[in-house]
Amino acid sequence: MQSLASLFPLGWQHYLLGGLLIGAGTGFLFIMTGRIGGMSTVFSSTWSYWLKTPFFQQARFTGSRQWRLVYAAGLIAGALVWFKLYGGGVLLRTSVPTWQLVVGGFFVGYGARLGNGCTSGHGICGLGSLQLPSLGAVLTFMGTAFLTANLMGALA
Repeated sequence: MQSLASLFPLGWQHYLLGGLLIGAGTGFLFIMTGRIGGMSTVFSSTWSYWLKTPFFQQARFTGSRQWRLVYAAGLIAGALVWFKLYGGGVLLRTSVPTWQLVVGGFFVGYGARLGNGCTSGHGICGLGSLQLPSLGAVLTFMGTAFLTANLMGALA
């Protein structure tokens, strides 16, 4: 059994605080506006500015793209503030090759469209509003992640 220090070498408190802030932010968005703050729709609604295909020109994308861009900018700004306050100028790096990150990103994006939402939309907002389809999506995400992690661990 691994210790907490080996699982979280930089500490666990900031993860807890981040989770609480994400939950509070998405809850506030939903309570104040009735909107769900998933990120895969931000991606599609942003593409609706440039791609004129019928998929990207759906009202759910074109009608929500302004507030979704502000929402995404807030997430980026929050990350920058955290980095400036607590990052200490240390950038974390990965040893994962760029091509694997690109391929993984493609599959995540494709899965988000296929699943009609991303992990943040289903896991944070969908479960928070007791949506049964989101429970199925989250169980699928987690099951696939556990299987993949164990398979990759066995191959290493």
